[in-house]
Amino acid sequence: MSKIQKKIWTVSMVILAIMSAIWITLTYYNNKTLNQYNEILERYLNMNEVTNASQQVIDDLNDYMLHPSLDNLEQIELSKRKVLQAKNDVYNLRNEENNFNLTNYIHLIDSFIEATDRFIIFYSENEVEASAKEFTEATSISNHISDMTLTLIDKELKTYDRIYLGIITQSKDLKELGIWLILLIAFMLLVMSYWFSRSITKPVLQLTKAANELSKGRFDEQVKVDTNDEIAFLAKTFDHMRININKLFLETKQKAQLEHELQQNKILLQESQFRSLQSQINPHFLFNTLNTLSKKAYLEGSQETSDLLVNVAGLLRYNLKQMDRSVTLREEVVVLQQYMEIQKARLTDRLKIHMEIDEACLDIKIPTLTLQPLIENAVIHAIEPREDGGNIWVRILNGDKRITIEIEDDGMGMEADKIEQILLEKYKQTEGHSTGIGFSNVVKRLRLFYGYDDVIEIESVLDRYTKIVLKLPILRRENNDTAPNRG
Repeated sequence: MSKIQKKIWTVSMVILAIMSAIWITLTYYNNKTLNQYNEILERYLNMNEVTNASQQVIDDLNDYMLHPSLDNLEQIELSKRKVLQAKNDVYNLRNEENNFNLTNYIHLIDSFIEATDRFIIFYSENEVEASAKEFTEATSISNHISDMTLTLIDKELKTYDRIYLGIITQSKDLKELGIWLILLIAFMLLVMSYWFSRSITKPVLQLTKAANELSKGRFDEQVKVDTNDEIAFLAKTFDHMRININKLFLETKQKAQLEHELQQNKILLQESQFRSLQSQINPHFLFNTLNTLSKKAYLEGSQETSDLLVNVAGLLRYNLKQMDRSVTLREEVVVLQQYMEIQKARLTDRLKIHMEIDEACLDIKIPTLTLQPLIENAVIHAIEPREDGGNIWVRILNGDKRITIEIEDDGMGMEADKIEQILLEKYKQTEGHSTGIGFSNVVKRLRLFYGYDDVIEIESVLDRYTKIVLKLPILRRENNDTAPNRG
């Protein structure tokens, strides 16, 4: 979650907390008021229930006298139970102020129940006069219950008068509290909105000012925003961009000056190289001289000497080619064979060469002087140090999408760190190479030529063997010899 989002969530949570507190407060006071109202109303209803229940009993007694039946008798018992239930509810309303009156009230209810029971007994025994007397007594007690209920309710009204006043005062206080809370919330929202908008707009204005200065070419003023959010990160990035642009501007200026100086030095260097070439032997003159000596040796009957001179001349002519040109694999194989003839003449039986070449592979393009330095590396490090010499295998195999060239020797092998240095193009040792081209140089030129790194693998076990595997893609031969077609 971003810092700006956290600010928005913080403001929202604060507002939600305030609204929740207000809602809880209002709910609490409202429930408290409702409970007080309900308590008072319940007291009135319980007292009034005694009056209603007693009058219902009188009505049931009257119905029973007019129509004596078991159903009417059961109705009287049901009404009596309601009176007793109402009596228990009234008993729970006892307090210090109504203790005496409520005790008399309960005794009056008991007397009413007793008079009702006596009426039922006398009436069942057909004592008409006694039952009529008890009915009159029950009716009189019911009237007294009604009057006393009104007296108790009136006393309750006087007792709870201060409670009513408290409820009214509480309602006024809640109204005032609501007004103050609304004003407080409005003020807090204004403050928080100003703080939140200020925390965003101020750094944005600073960035706008800095961008305006940069558009005028002023790169010296630092862009600084004192916040702890994404805008501060943007400001730091903007300031780094300002520094980089300023550096680039200075470097471009210095580069232009260096290029001017380099151009002047290049002119002087070309003049120096021209004078140096004048003092050296022309390599073409040396090549022509070797051809002359080869023909003279042939005429004199020295066939091996003639062949050796031809191979040396061919190798020299091949080395005179420009290093940035590409040749066919066939040309590389011819030069490789000439080089091996020279080495076999020098090492005799100590060198054993084994070649397995697929003729269908020899028309692909390859950088010049690729195979000869690899073979020469094997001769120098695998054959020459051993008194009995060794074997070198050269295999050129055709595949579906690539051609594989394997150069293997049974020499001393290479250590893992040396292989890593070669593959990282950091191995600079070129001592003893006739062309001056080392192993790492070959790796680098192959990768540049084909455009990817996975062009060579090296397998080696110390004191056993070393195998170099070139994986060359099959590229269409072009008319010019400068570069392969990668399309």
